[in-house]
Amino acid sequence: MSREILVELTNMCMVYEGSKVLVQRRSLEHGWPGVTFPGGHVEPGESVTQSVIREVREETGLTLAHPRLCGVKDWMNDGGSRYIVFLYKCDTFSGELKSSEEGEVFWAERASLPSMNLSSGMEETFRVFFEDDISELSYYRENPDDGWQIVLE
Repeated sequence: MSREILVELTNMCMVYEGSKVLVQRRSLEHGWPGVTFPGGHVEPGESVTQSVIREVREETGLTLAHPRLCGVKDWMNDGGSRYIVFLYKCDTFSGELKSSEEGEVFWAERASLPSMNLSSGMEETFRVFFEDDISELSYYRENPDDGWQIVLE
């Protein structure tokens, strides 16, 4: 039995400054609408860290310095492939904030996040970013007709 499976590698970064976090309001036309943190796909030939620096720059205009991996989020797609999101934090950056076609970016108070129109799954993803004893968020289901079960470890 082969242990090889298709994997889609992505990233997400919580850029923060004091009690403020940088959020992105994604539009429906770009899929996964609502408020989230910036991020995107890992391209062939780049490291995961290089990909998060590139994605944040493309989506926000900011250049990260020394983003830190703080966790992982993953699930199995119906076709048997795995989707993995590497979660980063960063409070060192330069540049001028500007929105992109992915969505409007703006600074928000961390305490206001729960009251925002969040992208699907962001409530549990926040726990990985904000709780030091949690570093992994997994979704699973016994069969495609079941609802997702959430595991935080």
